[in-house]
Amino acid sequence: MQSASRFTSLSALALGIAGALAFGQADASGFQLRESSVKALGRANAGSAVSNGDASVVALNPAAMAGLDRNTVQVDLTAIDLDADFTGGGQHLAGTPLASPIQGGNGGDPGDVTLVPAFAAVFPMGDSGLTFGASVGAPFGLKTDYEDGWVGRYQALTSDVKVVDLTLSVSLESQDGYSIGAGIFYERAEAELSKALDFGTALCAGSGNPLNCVTPAFPFRPGQYDGSINVSGDSTEFGFIMGAQVRPSENLAIGLSHRTEVKHRLDGTVDFDTRGNPLLAAGFPDGPGGAQVTLPSITTLSVRFGVTDSISILADYQQTGWDSLDTLEIRRANGDLVGSEDFQWDETDFFSIGAEFDLSDAFTLRAGVAQDESPTNAEHRSPRLPDDDRMLYSIGASWNVSDNLTVDAAYQHITIDDPTVNNVSDTGSTLSGSFDGSANLFGISAQYRF
Repeated sequence: MQSASRFTSLSALALGIAGALAFGQADASGFQLRESSVKALGRANAGSAVSNGDASVVALNPAAMAGLDRNTVQVDLTAIDLDADFTGGGQHLAGTPLASPIQGGNGGDPGDVTLVPAFAAVFPMGDSGLTFGASVGAPFGLKTDYEDGWVGRYQALTSDVKVVDLTLSVSLESQDGYSIGAGIFYERAEAELSKALDFGTALCAGSGNPLNCVTPAFPFRPGQYDGSINVSGDSTEFGFIMGAQVRPSENLAIGLSHRTEVKHRLDGTVDFDTRGNPLLAAGFPDGPGGAQVTLPSITTLSVRFGVTDSISILADYQQTGWDSLDTLEIRRANGDLVGSEDFQWDETDFFSIGAEFDLSDAFTLRAGVAQDESPTNAEHRSPRLPDDDRMLYSIGASWNVSDNLTVDAAYQHITIDDPTVNNVSDTGSTLSGSFDGSANLFGISAQYRF
């Protein structure tokens, strides 16, 4: 009864802090985040779905909670520093005899240092084989913010996506070491997208005489009458996670988990800046609107093998169903189409291998390397997420301060293949070029057992 009471209290605590989480740019392909465990970060996320004294499995593979034999509370904090520099340019009225270069800078560095927190708690129910768990974390997140007036402003200015999950899980372990688990998560998604609108091109091209776009006397010309559109919305939905873990021997553990996709209807507002022009304001009124988006399913297979009493090898394979993100259509409340973002993403594969070495009862070292496939493609890639295939290199360590307290730290460096962009805006302007990007992650966590 005491453990059940603790579980109830910490579930309430998790609900209370869910709204306080703030996070930004993704460290994984697409806008997936894997920062639920600093231990896993230190081995490039290898072995993420098998228990190794890590409470984060509440949301990664509930069946693996069976490997924790004491009440455990864990807090993780990871800082993500993403750098991305754009080189290239664009054209107004591209592909026509009236084409002209777009003036503007390279947008600056669209990523800032962002903190990603995570919380997890696990409560074994004595000899019953039952274990309960609760966690709060961010499975997806993105933030890119370009300078006003940059050359790609008609494709993207601000892109801000926040997704927070409260997960409640349960596992059941049999006497022979097999366990199954399931969880339900309550997910809140918030999004804000903005970009500049080239009203100058729209007005001169639609005036009945396209030559007005190159006539100095005409008051509206490409790039000389920019407004903007800002779309924001939020949604809450439920999803499920299920998993299994088998331990054929003391040295071997295999975990398999599946997280369902979640369909969100983001309800919010569509706001236009028409620079005070009454005719444009009549044609582009502010008002309620929204969009539908389906966040992907995630399937993970993990293996942990103890080579010796002090050395373990771990591996992960993960498939993310990013093909659920096809086209994002932004509509008014009456169903009228305002605009769309064409993604055409593909499902992705992630592979990692890592190792842990117990120096002593007090200290453990770990390292890992991973390959992460991007869901984007050169034809539809947007500067909102200048993503491409990447390699991950990690190191980490644990310090068992006492029998009850462990402190973990990790560092990960990510190299990203130079993504190319060849994007066309709603008014026919283009953005062509490439990004040079990389990321550094620093994590620290504390775990208390009682």
